[in-house]
Amino acid sequence: MAHQEFDEPHRLASAPVVVGVDSSDGSARAVHWAANYAALRGRRLHIVHGMDLVAISRGTGPYAVATPALLDAVKAAGTAAVARAQMAATGYEPELPIESSVSSDSAAQVLIDLSESAFAVVIGATGEAGTLSHLGSTLFAVTSHARGTVIVVRPDPDAGNAVRCSGPVVVGVDGSRVSEAALAAAFAEASERRVGLVTVHVWSDWDTGQFAGEVIPAITGDLAQVEEAILAERLAGWQEKYPDVEVTREVFAAGPADRLRELSRTAQLVVVGNRGRGGFVGMLLGSTAHSLVQHAHCPVMVVHADGEEAKR
Repeated sequence: MAHQEFDEPHRLASAPVVVGVDSSDGSARAVHWAANYAALRGRRLHIVHGMDLVAISRGTGPYAVATPALLDAVKAAGTAAVARAQMAATGYEPELPIESSVSSDSAAQVLIDLSESAFAVVIGATGEAGTLSHLGSTLFAVTSHARGTVIVVRPDPDAGNAVRCSGPVVVGVDGSRVSEAALAAAFAEASERRVGLVTVHVWSDWDTGQFAGEVIPAITGDLAQVEEAILAERLAGWQEKYPDVEVTREVFAAGPADRLRELSRTAQLVVVGNRGRGGFVGMLLGSTAHSLVQHAHCPVMVVHADGEEAKR
């Protein structure tokens, strides 16, 4: 079974791991995770800070222009943030090649632009559900509009906001083309980390909510067995390519976000496509990915299938 690489530009040997930094705790955790990840994957690390000078200039008034002193202070703060991050990353991985840059663009824009040629983009989040670092809306902008792979480094609020580094890799599978790209990434991650892979196939997009206990038993049975067989067939080629990865298959009737969020409590990484089977083509971030980047208990890898394949 042949598998197409969904993000060839990101596979080049020169493609770095890019991490966005600011002065937040989430940023510090992202740098640590990104340094370890770049070393694991044999990639250089690119640390970047976006100053968003346009927004700063607007903040001084509708007709005002930011003073040179203010701009110098912003640039100095950005340079200091990058320097701190580079020093920390070197401490984590002394042999890791590291480069850094400070951009006048917003954090979101610079990360989206760099995602075109990055192996992966890493961004931090706070431990509080729904609370985002990186200038508020940046996380959603990047996970929605970036190309290739975006990793949101979520800490575990049940473990003192530490970032989980043990447990299996978990991947959501729904049969879409984007989900196939997520499978490719998940198998590669599990193999590199030498851990098991839990594949979660949810064959209905319906959220049964409070009626789950009554409805789901009535619609399982033969259909569930068919879906289990479909999942096994879908995984067969990947298991041939990655015979070292022990795979656990889980099939559920509904509630993909809830299932994946619960599994994130014991996982070191959850992998999902940016848009699922039920998503609209124009919807750049699906409801499952949207929920996980806010509420998961471990880092979340959001995989974008670039180009026309993502639309099928």
